Amino acid sequence: MDSERRRDFIREIVRRDVERGTYGGRVVTRWPPEPNGYPHIGHAKSIVLNFGIAEEFGGRCHLRFDDTNPEGESMEYVEAIMRDVRWLGYDWGEHLYFASDYFEQLYAYAEALIRAGKAYVCSLSLEQIRASRGSVTEPGTPSPYRERSVEENLDLFRRMRAGEFPDGAHVLRAKIDMASPNMLLRDPLLYRIRHKAHYRRGTEWCIYPMYDFAHCLSDAIEGVTHSICTLEFENNRALYDWILENTPGIEQPRPHQYEFARLDLSYTVMSKRKLKALVEAGVVSGWDDPRMPTLAGLRRRGVRPEAIRAFCERIGVTNVNSTVDMALFEHTIREDLNHEAPRLMAVARPLKVVLENWPEGESQWIDAPLWPRDVPREGTRAVPFGRELWIERTDFRERPPEGWRRLAPGREVRLRYAYVIRCEGLERDPETGEVTALRCRYLPETRGGRNPEGRTVEGTIHWVSCAHAQPAELQLVDRLFSVPDPDAELAAGRQLTELVHPGSLEVVTGWVEPRVAELAPGERVQFERLGYFYAAPEQHRPGERLVFVRIVPLKDRWAAREQERAREALERARAEKAREKEQQRRRTQQAARRPEELPAPSPELARARERFMARWGLGAREAALLTREDETAALFEASVEAGAPAEAAARWILNEVAGLRRQLEVCRPLAPEALARLIGLVEAGRIGGPAAKRVLATMLETGEDPEAIVEREGLERIDDAGALEAQLEAIWAAHP
Repeated sequence: MDSERRRDFIREIVRRDVERGTYGGRVVTRWPPEPNGYPHIGHAKSIVLNFGIAEEFGGRCHLRFDDTNPEGESMEYVEAIMRDVRWLGYDWGEHLYFASDYFEQLYAYAEALIRAGKAYVCSLSLEQIRASRGSVTEPGTPSPYRERSVEENLDLFRRMRAGEFPDGAHVLRAKIDMASPNMLLRDPLLYRIRHKAHYRRGTEWCIYPMYDFAHCLSDAIEGVTHSICTLEFENNRALYDWILENTPGIEQPRPHQYEFARLDLSYTVMSKRKLKALVEAGVVSGWDDPRMPTLAGLRRRGVRPEAIRAFCERIGVTNVNSTVDMALFEHTIREDLNHEAPRLMAVARPLKVVLENWPEGESQWIDAPLWPRDVPREGTRAVPFGRELWIERTDFRERPPEGWRRLAPGREVRLRYAYVIRCEGLERDPETGEVTALRCRYLPETRGGRNPEGRTVEGTIHWVSCAHAQPAELQLVDRLFSVPDPDAELAAGRQLTELVHPGSLEVVTGWVEPRVAELAPGERVQFERLGYFYAAPEQHRPGERLVFVRIVPLKDRWAAREQERAREALERARAEKAREKEQQRRRTQQAARRPEELPAPSPELARARERFMARWGLGAREAALLTREDETAALFEASVEAGAPAEAAARWILNEVAGLRRQLEVCRPLAPEALARLIGLVEAGRIGGPAAKRVLATMLETGEDPEAIVEREGLERIDDAGALEAQLEAIWAAHP
C-alpha cells in the first residue's frame, strides 16, 4: 500500500507531531490486549494500525498485556495472542510488557495521589457508589468518606494491600468532581480488593488497579507517545488525562489518547465473552474452530495473513462507527487467493455419469491450466478422462426449472476442458427411486471447447474421472451466524446458540483429481466452482488421508439468498398493498355517509348524542363519533364532569386515545379523572403537545398519574431563560 492510500486522521496526527517535534521525533504506539481470550478479526484492525504506524514513522510498537483483572486471565491466552500477532507479520522485538510487572510502581503512584489529596479510601459498597453517582441531569452525592485525612487514607490503603479486609470492604477512589457532566469523572474507582490469585503474580497481591488507572500510567512508564484505542473509550480520555496530569512524577510530554472506530463485521460478534460462551457450550470445537472469527480460527481455516492486513487497509480508519459487510471480507480473501491458489477439480456431492459411447477401460489425458487467464502465472496439469465420471449432484435436475443451464434428460452440457455430453437416460435406486447414475453420450468433435456444428451449449460443469479419483474429506465451512446482526437479536431477547447457522459446517466425502493428492499440508487450492480450500496441516496426510477445509466459496451465496429473500418480501409487500387497497375501498364506501347521518347503535347512545350537543355544545359530527361505543361516551362524559373542557376532551379522546389504543400491545383502562388532569396540564401550558402525547402513552401502559410522569421524566416546560441556558450548558459540557 502506498503512503497516499494509507492517509487517515490518526496518521495525520502522528505526522503533525513528528514535524513539530512534540515527542522529540519519537513515535511509540502499543497494542494492549487483555489475556482473557483469543484475538479476533476486530483486534486485527487495531494490531495493523498500531504496528503499521510505528513501522511507517520509524518508531516502535509495544505488545503490552493489560492483565490487571485476575479473573479469566491465563498464560494460554498470552501465548495465543503472541502467536497471532506474529502470524499477522508483526514483531515487538524486546518490547514485550505486562501491566502486572508495574504493580509496585502503580501502587506507589496511588499513594502519591493520596498524599496529594487527590485520592481517598471509600467504604461504600459498589451498589451504594453506583447509586450516589447521580444521573445525566443530576449531580452525584459525595461519599461520606471523601474527607478522610491523608493519614487515615494511607493507613487504610496499606491495610488493604496487606490483606486485612475482605472483597468489597473498601475501594480507592480519585477525588475529582461529583458534579462533573462526564460521569466517569465523578470520583472513579482506582483500586479494588480482590482475593484471587493472579496467573503471573500468584497471591502476592490482593488489591488490583482498575483499567483506567493502570492503562494511562503504563503508557507513561513505557514512554508511549500515541495511545490509540477504539471509540468506546472516548469518554475515558478525560480520566486518562486527569490521572496523568495529577499523579506526581509523570513528566511532560505525556502520552495522548486518540480514538478510532472499531471493526464491526456483519454475521459475527466482536465480543470475547460471547465467543467464549460458544466455546464453553461446545457449539464450536474451540477458539480455533475454523468457523470462529478469531485469528486462530481464520488461520486454521486457511485465510492468509496478507488478506487480513489488506482487508484492514481497505476498510480504513475513521472516527464513525459502522458495520462492514462480511461479503467485503470474503471478497478480499478471494482476491488474495486468486494469485496464490492453483486450479484443480473436485466433486463434493458425487453423481455418476456413464458415457455409453466411450470405450471401456480406455483413458485419455487432457492438459488443463493451473491458473486462469487473469493471473500472470504459467503451468498445466494432465487430467484423466474416462468412461465413468463423477459430477456434482446439484448439476443435474430431472425436472429443470426455467433458465436451467446444466444437465437434464435430453439436454447437453460441456465438461470443463473436455467434451460436450448429452443425457439420454437415468438409473434409479429400486427402493428409494433416487437417481444413482446418468447414461450419457459424449460428442467427440467437441473436445477442448471445439464446436464445429455451431451448437449452443450454455452450461459448463466440472468433473472427475472415477477410475483415477481419490477420496477426500471436504469440510464445507460457512458463516457461523445466520443473521446479519447477532447483537441486535441478542438485545431483542434471543439466545446466542439460537443464532448459530445450522449449516455453518458440513463435512462430506468427495472425489478429487489425481494432482490433488500431491498437495502438501498447508497448501491452498481452488476447486473449480466449489471454492478455495486449505489442506488442513493437522489432518491432511498425502497418500493416506486427504482433508480440505473450505476457506471461502467462489461466489457470495449469501448475497444470492438475500436477493431471493428480497424478491419474496417484494411479492409479499405487493400482495399486502393489494389487500390494503381493497380494504381502503371498502372503508371508503362505508364512510361515504357522514357519521352524523348514521343512527346511534342504541337508544342510550342516541340520548347521549343529544345530551352532548345540547349540554356541552359539541357539533353533530363529534357527538356522533363519541357515541359509537358505550365506553367512549362514558369516558368523555366522566372526563368533562372531572373538569376537562368539552372540546378538548372530545379532541383528545377521538384523536389521541383512540390512536394509541390501536398501537399499544398492552393498554390499561384510562381513568377519566387522570385524563382530565392531563388535559388541564396542557391547557395551563405546563407541558407541550408532544410531551402530553408521551405522558398519555405511559398512562395507558402503566396506569400512572400524569403529574407523576411529568415530574419523573422532566417534561414540564421551562419558561425561564436562565434555567434553559443552564440545561443547554450541561448538555454541551457532557457532549462536547
